[in-house]
Amino acid sequence: MENSEKTGVDGMVNDRKTYYSISEVCGQIGVEPHVLRYWESEFPLLRPKKNRAGNRAYRDKDIDVVKRIKRLLYEEGFTIPGAKKKLAAVRAAEGQQMPGKVAFKDVRKELEGILELLTE
Repeated sequence: MENSEKTGVDGMVNDRKTYYSISEVCGQIGVEPHVLRYWESEFPLLRPKKNRAGNRAYRDKDIDVVKRIKRLLYEEGFTIPGAKKKLAAVRAAEGQQMPGKVAFKDVRKELEGILELLTE
């Protein structure tokens, strides 16, 4: 059995990997590694984990985000800022927020309430 194959609970072999290297993702998507690294700096949604050696470890959800970004930029002709807005709008429509935005708003509301109580 190859390293990329795993045996599932039902005994079936699953050839999907949990993590992919940057070179594997580049091969699938058709972009150079420096492009992926740049997109990581521009799109907060794209944050692959890093392994112990510090190498990027992309999961399936990261690859889906990369595909979505590539489609927006290359096929639909969006600029980077336009693609960021489009991704944010799509995530908002799906009921998902950018990481930290909801928490920040909630904390701010809570702190304003506390400040109001203290100034009374």
